[in-house]
Amino acid sequence: MKKILSYFSRFEWTLWLSSVALVILSFLAFDRVNNLTLCASLIGVTSLIFHAKGNPFGQVLMVLFSLLYGIISYTFAYYGEMITYLGMTMPMAIFALVSWLRNPYKGNRAEVRVNGIGKGEWGLMWIAAALVTLLFYFILAYFHTANLLPSTLSVTTSFVAVYLTFRRCPQFALAYAANDAVLIVLWVSASFADIHYVSVAACFVAFLFNDIYGYVSWQRMKKRQAS
Repeated sequence: MKKILSYFSRFEWTLWLSSVALVILSFLAFDRVNNLTLCASLIGVTSLIFHAKGNPFGQVLMVLFSLLYGIISYTFAYYGEMITYLGMTMPMAIFALVSWLRNPYKGNRAEVRVNGIGKGEWGLMWIAAALVTLLFYFILAYFHTANLLPSTLSVTTSFVAVYLTFRRCPQFALAYAANDAVLIVLWVSASFADIHYVSVAACFVAFLFNDIYGYVSWQRMKKRQAS
C-alpha cells in the first residue's frame, strides 16, 4: 500500500481524484442510467494517469476503454468514433503495450523509455493521417454519421495520437488533448438531443486536463532519462 501511495505524486493523486469526482458527479446529475458510460469514464481517466507515468498498464486500461467507448458511440450513431476506437485505437493500444514493454527504461517495466522521431517520419505520419482522414470521410458519409466533419477530424487526431503513442513520443499526449477537444464538441452536440450524454462530454473534459499533464510529465521524463 505504501508503494502504491508513493508511486503517484500529490498533484497526480489530486488530478486523478478530481477527474473521478467530475465523472461521478456528472453521471449523477445528468445520467444515472447508463452504467456503461460511468464504467468507461472511470477506466479512461485511470488509464491516463498511468500514461502520464509512462506505465504500460495504462495501455491495458486503454484497450478496455476503447471497447466500452465503441459501444457507447454506436448508441448515438457516432460510427466514426465506433470504427476509430474499435478498429484503430484499440488495436494500436495493444501494439503500443508490446512496444512499451519491450522498451523499459533501465529495466524498469513500470516506466517506458521515451523516444523521438525525425523530420522524415513526421512527414510520412502526416501524409498517412491525410490519407486515413480522406478515406474515413467517405466511409462515415456512407453510413450517415452524425456531425460528419468533427467526426472526421476526430479520426485524424486519433490516428496521430495512437501512432505517436506507439512510437513513445511525448507529443502523443498533445494529439490526444486535441482529440479530447473535438470529442467535447461532439458529445456536447449529442447532449442537445439526449441530456444523458453530458456525462460523456464531462469525461472528455477530465481527459483534456489529464492529457495536458501527461505531456508535461513526459517532457520531464525525457529530460531525466537523457541526463
